[in-house]
Amino acid sequence: MITLASDFGLAYPAAMKGVVLSRTDARLVDVAHDLPRQDVRAAAFWLRETLPYFPSAVHLVVVDPGVGTDRRAVVLRVGGHVFVGPDNGVLRPPARRVAAELDDDAPVEAYEIDVPNPESTTFHGRDVFAPAAADAHVAGASALGSVDRFEPIPVDSLSECRLPEATVSDDGREATGEVLVVDDFGNCITNVPGAFVRDAAGETVSVNDESVPVGRTFEAVARGEKLVTVGSHGNVECDVNHGRGDEAFGLAPGDRVALRVD
Repeated sequence: MITLASDFGLAYPAAMKGVVLSRTDARLVDVAHDLPRQDVRAAAFWLRETLPYFPSAVHLVVVDPGVGTDRRAVVLRVGGHVFVGPDNGVLRPPARRVAAELDDDAPVEAYEIDVPNPESTTFHGRDVFAPAAADAHVAGASALGSVDRFEPIPVDSLSECRLPEATVSDDGREATGEVLVVDDFGNCITNVPGAFVRDAAGETVSVNDESVPVGRTFEAVARGEKLVTVGSHGNVECDVNHGRGDEAFGLAPGDRVALRVD
């Protein structure tokens, strides 16, 4: 299986699929092609929350604002999962999540893809990463070293993307974090751990000095009303029942969020 994720929209991924299918008959699964454009951090978050649910697979990831520059093209193996994409940090958070769910002795390897003369400097998804993903699928996770153009490199040499962590006061009643992403429903997903409000259902929390109810479900409040919930990813969200939390709270990715249990 080869999964595909990008910020390309619908027009460009077909060319990547064509390249892959010309080299292998792998099953192709589209994860998302509407990741926020050129936003490595947002892509890393969504892929961290999604890719670990797949069985062993090759994950082709292209969110690559540095395409055509001297940034490396890399392959990262964690157990039976193989991540192929640009060395800009986007692969690290999902790979770490996969590693955390595997045995401590799961193999972790990294390779640089030799790119002698790509057909273009603007579409490495088609010309570099898709062929590499196909080659990785054919070789298998345990035999990536047999692929001639995969050169071993130290794992710790890979570019990093660490999602910011919230701070919680010693008494557990105040937290300061930020909005990591806003989903298509307008839910503002923060980096504040859900444990901060998990026991406060039915109570209120101050969000940037505004008192908001805490609910276990969206329907805990009337339609159009604000609430704070714990999302499926385990973090605190600022939402609106049948509405857009980003508009109601005036929040966007990167904005500071100060929470206090009332």
